[in-house]
Amino acid sequence: QVQLVESGGGLVQAGGSLRVSCTASGLSVSNSDMAWFRQAPGKEREFLVGLMPGGGSTYYAASVNGRFAISSDNITNTLYLQMNSLNPEDTAVYYCAAKSPYTIHYDLWGQGTQVTVSS
Repeated sequence: QVQLVESGGGLVQAGGSLRVSCTASGLSVSNSDMAWFRQAPGKEREFLVGLMPGGGSTYYAASVNGRFAISSDNITNTLYLQMNSLNPEDTAVYYCAAKSPYTIHYDLWGQGTQVTVSS
């Protein structure tokens, strides 16, 4: 059974940084297609960044390119999202996601972690 557990959310001032984590069990982060999404109140879930299996290729949404960075730790089987230069528009629940083998869409989700950026 696959579990994705996010942590590290919290309250940060505008211009600050925060790193959120996603610890996985039941799958290998390094061998899976992983991603970070977020959902702000009243808005649709938004793709932020993906990490291809093997930890090589990444692809970022324009809204976070240059400010956010995805990484992984194979030893702890954890996915990270480093967020810099945060602004109030980044306030949202942040989710990590993964694709099951041979699936097109992200079908495995964590419960999310709240990130609030104050002005």
